Amino acid sequence: MERLYLSKRGIEIEASPIRKLVPFAEEAKKRGIEVYHINIGQPDIPTPPFILDAMRAFSNPVLPYGPSQGLLELREAISEYFRRYGVEINPCEIFITTGGSEAIYFAFLTTMDAGDEVLIPEPYYTNYNGFANMAGVRIIPIPTDAAHGFHLPDEEVIEKLITPRTRAILICSPNNPTGTVYTEKEYERIKKIAEKHNLYIISDEVYREFIFNGTEPFSILKLDTEPERLIVIDSISKRFSACGARIGFIATKNRKILANVLKYGQARLCPPTIEQYGAIEGYKRLDEFLPEMIEEYKRRRDAAFEVIDKTPDIFALKPDGAFYAVLKLPIKDADHFARWLLSDFNVDGKTVMVAPARPFYRSENKGSDEVRIAYVLESHRMKEALQILVKGLYEYIKSGHRL
Repeated sequence: MERLYLSKRGIEIEASPIRKLVPFAEEAKKRGIEVYHINIGQPDIPTPPFILDAMRAFSNPVLPYGPSQGLLELREAISEYFRRYGVEINPCEIFITTGGSEAIYFAFLTTMDAGDEVLIPEPYYTNYNGFANMAGVRIIPIPTDAAHGFHLPDEEVIEKLITPRTRAILICSPNNPTGTVYTEKEYERIKKIAEKHNLYIISDEVYREFIFNGTEPFSILKLDTEPERLIVIDSISKRFSACGARIGFIATKNRKILANVLKYGQARLCPPTIEQYGAIEGYKRLDEFLPEMIEEYKRRRDAAFEVIDKTPDIFALKPDGAFYAVLKLPIKDADHFARWLLSDFNVDGKTVMVAPARPFYRSENKGSDEVRIAYVLESHRMKEALQILVKGLYEYIKSGHRL
């Protein structure tokens, strides 16, 4: 039988690099090894019970389709949420999506045609690659480096990357995977470039409140520029510790963008209905759980860096936000190291799973000596996980794998 055709698009989309080591972790567990998962941003902090209670309270005898743009009550709750940051946005300027992932994909589809380009500081969230591929969009990386805390380069460096096909700049602050929090000057730099070259600014603000350096949470919707060029991507996954709820949203004052997003949204009919009721309760009662959640992540970060800062062969600047850090290691192949930790190493029956950083880069020859960790375990477990990682690193080098 002649082989059936498979689309080039499907073949070229990368499998999740964050999850590709799962088989190695499963094999380790079968051997009785306990695996500390610091490879993925899956919080272990309990979802606030009143969010779950709001979902359980759904009593309609029929679970119907909802509006493609999401429940009005949720959009009103999000509108009220933005007021705490001095942002006025109408509920009709908010579109509920199936997680932040769909929001990013819709933003690409509505601002760019196939072959167009988006600038993104690297390293960046790996799934941007898949969304760009599905939309036929080309990612152009903006270079950053660990020595400068992964902050943005000078204006001239960014402008050299702009071509006639550039349509947008996508930023994420606090950042996944680096934990970097952009400064006011960096936001102004991006705004100036976007105005000069007539670009959209797409801002992934999933970790908005996860800041540990005293900086106030910020949204690009506060920038003094044409509001039509500003598109915010957000999600309840991390803020409410509700990754499985799959509730995100797009917020923009650009009504033409929203009209086109609605067309894409109608193709999947509506976002999850019951989970939206949980999100409504979460936004209304944010102050009851979010401040302590942020303090808990700060404690976890500090526990991890208590070990990292004492290890001269690991370079990493303590991140100011989110719950990730990129560690530069004295090895050449972090992907091999990550597999080796799961297949060949343990300390008293325990090992760690990390995310190799190479897939977070678009540029060649970057990230091969780096790993991303997520400090999503309780402080004492986080500290133990890093101690195991350090022991593994030196055993790996001692075994002749360094070069």
